[in-house]
Amino acid sequence: MTRRTTRRPAAGGRTRRALGVLGAAVLLGTGLAAPAAQAASAPAKDRLTDLVNPFIGTENEGNTYPGAAVPFGMVQFSPDTGHNTGYDYSENHIRGFSTVHISGVGCGLGGDLPVLPTTGDITSTDNAKYAAEFSHDDETAEPGYYKVGLKTGIDAELSATERTGVQRYTFPSTDKANVLINAGQSLHKTLHTKVEILDDHTVRTAVTGSGFCQDTKAYTLYTVTKFDRPFTTSGTWKGDAVTAGSKSSAADADRNGAYVRFDTTKDRTVEATTAISYVDAKGAALNLRAEGGRSFDKVHRAATAAWEDRLGDVRAQGGSDTLRRTFYSSLYRSFLAPNVGSDVDGRYTGWDQKTHRAKGFTYYQNWSLWDTYRTQAQLLSLLAPRESRDMALSVIQIDKDSGWLPKWGYGTVETNIMTGDPVTPFLTNAYQQGLLKGHEKDAYRALKKNADGVPPADSAPVGREANKEYLADGFAPYIKDRAHVKPGDSDYDHGASATLEYALSDAMLGQMAKELGYKADAKRYAERAQNYRKIFDTSTGFFRARDASGAFTGPADPAQSEGFHEGTSWQYQWLVPQDLPGMVSLIGGTDAANKRLDSFFAYDQLVADPAKTAREVWVNGPYDYYNADKYNPQNEPDLIAPYTYLSTGQPWKTTDVVHAALTLFTDAPTGMTGNDDLGTMSAWNVLSSIGIFPVQPGTDTWGLSTPVFERVDLTLDRRYYPQGRLTVKAPGSSGTDRYIQSARANGAAYGKTYLTTGDLRGLRDLSFTVGSTPSRWGTGADAAPPALK
Repeated sequence: MTRRTTRRPAAGGRTRRALGVLGAAVLLGTGLAAPAAQAASAPAKDRLTDLVNPFIGTENEGNTYPGAAVPFGMVQFSPDTGHNTGYDYSENHIRGFSTVHISGVGCGLGGDLPVLPTTGDITSTDNAKYAAEFSHDDETAEPGYYKVGLKTGIDAELSATERTGVQRYTFPSTDKANVLINAGQSLHKTLHTKVEILDDHTVRTAVTGSGFCQDTKAYTLYTVTKFDRPFTTSGTWKGDAVTAGSKSSAADADRNGAYVRFDTTKDRTVEATTAISYVDAKGAALNLRAEGGRSFDKVHRAATAAWEDRLGDVRAQGGSDTLRRTFYSSLYRSFLAPNVGSDVDGRYTGWDQKTHRAKGFTYYQNWSLWDTYRTQAQLLSLLAPRESRDMALSVIQIDKDSGWLPKWGYGTVETNIMTGDPVTPFLTNAYQQGLLKGHEKDAYRALKKNADGVPPADSAPVGREANKEYLADGFAPYIKDRAHVKPGDSDYDHGASATLEYALSDAMLGQMAKELGYKADAKRYAERAQNYRKIFDTSTGFFRARDASGAFTGPADPAQSEGFHEGTSWQYQWLVPQDLPGMVSLIGGTDAANKRLDSFFAYDQLVADPAKTAREVWVNGPYDYYNADKYNPQNEPDLIAPYTYLSTGQPWKTTDVVHAALTLFTDAPTGMTGNDDLGTMSAWNVLSSIGIFPVQPGTDTWGLSTPVFERVDLTLDRRYYPQGRLTVKAPGSSGTDRYIQSARANGAAYGKTYLTTGDLRGLRDLSFTVGSTPSRWGTGADAAPPALK
C-alpha cells in the first residue's frame, strides 16, 4: 500500500469497511453516473481522453491526484485540499496548486510550491487559513488539464509540459489580483526555502525538504515562474510578516513566500509557467526556456495530444461505458510514474547528491519498487518499452552514482520504505523483456552485489538489511523492537515476508545468471530460491516468522501472524511464484491447496454474489492489513494470488476471482481499491481486464484469464515486438459468459494457461471462446506456468 509504518495494530476481530457506496456496481453490466465534476454526456468515440476520470481514487485513501501532467512528466500540477498526499474529494477548500505529486502514495510527499490566486490585501501567510472554497459542480479534470471555479470569483486552469506547469487565472475586475507563491508549505517537511523576485515577470524559489513516512535525506527542488505580463507590485513574507516591495526572503522551517499583484480591471486573465529542476536554478531556467513561452491553450492541446497518443495504443471494444471509463482511467494512471528526473540538458542530481549527465537515455526517478515490480513494470515493458528501457538504465545508474541499488526512491534520495528486495525482480523483468541489451553485465553486477551483501553503514540504503542472517541460516529473523539503524522500514521488523521476498528475488536472479552463463551463481541462487521452505511451519501448515535463535515466533494462528509486512501468513502463503508446485506440495497437494484457496477467496460466496463478496468479505479498511484470513485485493502481497488457480488445475476459478476483484474499480472518486501506489493497482486492473497478467514477476511469464472486453487491440513497438500489434478477442465476454472453453494463438489451438514474452513477440491474435460454465480448458498436465529451475 505504501502507507508505511512499522507499528503493528493490536490483534483483534477483522474489520470490514466498504470503499464507498458509489463503488458497489457490478463490473459487467451496471453503470454509474460520473461525478458532478465530469461531463454527463457520452464521450466522443474518437477521444480516449474523454473516457478518463482523474477524480477516481481521490476519496477513501486512493490518494490519487486530479491535476495536470503529461505521461511520466516531472511536473504534476494539481490542487491540494489539506490531505497529506494532496487532494481529498471530500474536502471543499483548496490551499494551493502545487507542482509535484506522486499518484497513490500513503504518506505526505511532494506538494512543493503551492500557488493560489486571491484578491484584496494579503492578510494571512498560512495556506490553511487563506484556502479558497470551491464546489465540485465548478470543477473539471481530464488528462493534462484541470479547471476549478473558486468561490472567491476566480477561475483557475492548469496544464503541463514535461518539466513545467502552466496556469491561467481569470480574475474579477480588480486592481488587487494576487498570486501567492508559497515556498514554505509543502506536503512534506520543509527544511529551508528561498524566494527571489527577479524582475516584474519572474519569481525564483528553492525548496529543501525531506520526509516520506519517516524523515529521510534532504533534497532541493528549484523553480522559476514567469508571468505573461508584468505585475504592478510584489512583496514577500516570512512567518506572519508581509513585506511589500521586498525582493527576497529565506527561512528554515518557517512559512516563506512571495506575492505578485496585477490590475485586472481591463484584462482579467493572467498566465504563468513554472519550470522545476532537481539540479539547480540554471536547470529550472533551461527547462523554462525549452518548454515555456507557449500560450496556455497551446500547452493544453499538446498535453491532450500526448495522452491521446499514449492511450491510443490500447483500443478496447465491448463492455459498458462504466467499464471502459474505469479501464482507460486505470490505463492513464499507469503512465503517471516513474517521472523524468533529468533536465533538458541531461543533467540530474544523483543519489550521491552530485550533478551527473545522462547520455543516451532519459534519467527517471520515483521508485515505489515494492509495489510496481508486480504489475506496472510489466505493463510498461509491454506498452512503453522505450521509456521502460530508460527507467531500467536509470535504476542501474543509481548504483553507479551512489554505490547501491534503490528500494524506494523519491526524487534524489533513498527513503528505505518497504522491505525485501524489490529491485531484483524489477531489473530481471527488464532483462527478460529485452530492455537491457548492451547493459546486461552492468545490471547483473549491481544485482549480484545487492543480493550477496549489505550496504555499508555510512550509506543511505538498507538494501537486503537482514542478508547476513539470511545467507547464513536461510531466513531473515523477525526481531521485535530492534532499533532502526537507518531511516525507513526494517527487514528485521518483517522477517517472514522479507524471507519470501528475498527467495523470490533469488529465483529471478538465478534465471538471469543461468541465461548469461554464470552457472555457479545460477545454481547458488536457485538453491536460495527454496529458502521459503525454511519458514514453513509444518505444525500449522503456514509460513511463520522465526526469531534470531531460529525458533518460530508470534501467534500460531496464521490470521494473527507477526513478521509479515502489511499482511498475514494467509495472504503471503501464495507469494512463491518461483515454485508454486513446491508450495502446493508443502500444503498437502493439489486438493488441499484448492480447498485452502477456496477458503481464502470465500469462493462459494463469491460465486453467489461476486461484488458483495469483494466488498464485504475481502475488503478491509484502506490501511487495515492484519488479522485477516481472506484475500486482500487492496494490497500488493495478494496481487498475484488469484492466478494461483492456474497452477492447481482450476483456471476457471482465476477468472471468477479476478472478475470479482475488478468490480472494486469504478468510475467514481471511491473507485480505487486501496492506494494506487504509482500505478500498481491501476496496472493490475488493466492487465487483468485484458486477460494477460505477469504471474512470475521478474520473468517473462504471463498468465491467462478471460478478458472483460470482447476485443482489445494493442499497438506494440516493433523494435521489441516485430508483429507491431496484438489482438485479444473473447466474443461474448462482456456479457454473462466468462469461462474459457478454448483458446487459439495465431489460429492454432492453445491449451496452456500462460504465454512467454517470446510467444508474445510472434503473436498477432489470441482468441478465446467463452461460455457460461467452466470447461476443461487449461487443465492439462503441462498447462500450468512452470516452476523455475
